[in-house]
Amino acid sequence: MEKKYRLAKREDFNKVYRYGKSAANHQFVLYYLPQPRLEHFRLGVSVSKKIGNAVVRNRLRRMMKEIIRLKKELLVSQFDYILIARKPCAEMDYQSMEKSILHVLRKASLTKKDDGLKN
Repeated sequence: MEKKYRLAKREDFNKVYRYGKSAANHQFVLYYLPQPRLEHFRLGVSVSKKIGNAVVRNRLRRMMKEIIRLKKELLVSQFDYILIARKPCAEMDYQSMEKSILHVLRKASLTKKDDGLKN
């Protein structure tokens, strides 16, 4: 993921947690906060130590970022997003993880209207 799409600072994470809204399914929690000063979105990814060891957590982080990178044209711009993995996603393959992430984004109404995805 390009640097301009990253949410990296602790204060930015805290702002999204405190003032943002959330949506969730069994595998992921999504926090989001509008940022009108941005022309694109920023993404932060979080995977707890409860999910697994470092190898598992890093694999999940890479997969989550890659799914968002490939689907970034579907996401609404001018938002900060934090995507948090829950325990069930540790056993998921790429396709089911992609489906689950898109589901939580649609649940929060953060995909563009002409996304062409089935509900």
